[in-house]
Amino acid sequence: AAGQGTRLRPYTDNQPKCMVPYEGKPIIDHILEVQRECGIDDIVLIKGYCAEALDRPGTIHCENKNFATTNMVSTLFTAQEHIVGDVLVSYTDIIYRQEVLEKLLACDADIAITVDLDWRALWQQRMDNPLADAETLELGEEGEVLSLGKKPKSYDDIQGQYMGLIKLTAKGSDILKSHYNSLSREAHYDGKDFPNMYMTSLLQSLIDAGHRVQSVPIRGGWLEIDCPDDMEISLSAYSAA
Repeated sequence: AAGQGTRLRPYTDNQPKCMVPYEGKPIIDHILEVQRECGIDDIVLIKGYCAEALDRPGTIHCENKNFATTNMVSTLFTAQEHIVGDVLVSYTDIIYRQEVLEKLLACDADIAITVDLDWRALWQQRMDNPLADAETLELGEEGEVLSLGKKPKSYDDIQGQYMGLIKLTAKGSDILKSHYNSLSREAHYDGKDFPNMYMTSLLQSLIDAGHRVQSVPIRGGWLEIDCPDDMEISLSAYSAA
């Protein structure tokens, strides 16, 4: 929850994106409600921009003080000491139904991500040209992710969209930390320097290193709140199947 949410201004002029109201309550409260309904109550909020405006009872706080010059992977590893045991990593600008999270939690793979197979239904509500904003995602025969996070040339390059939800077993947590800490700080990742690495770049580097990232297919049931128009889309109109 460290980003500045510039595309959601003026709503984010004085608060982080996750504090912007959607259907009557802040985005973060939608997320926390679903997580707690799924039995998750050991929750770490990683703050940055307007950190003082984000305070939720029953949560632990970490802070990326370099939020203005780093990206979400750096933010996540601000809380590296908490990446222990079974861990759920969630962006805080997405809203998802309980059944979406339940399906991910039921997957026993060491590293798993939700993948929306019906992503175009949502993207067509969000923008005139879905291809312009979507990212590539290729799956193997057993649902393993082969590649993701690049600029697509056509819809054939997109078998689904990565949502921003990652589940790790205890082994998966150890793999993620060990891999991240082994990466060169001098290299560039998909055109970004190490502090500004995208999460999809980190996942791809795991795949390239021989680690399995398993997809958990869903069909709707979530929203990304990235710009003001996204707040006009009803979650109930884009239901999970």
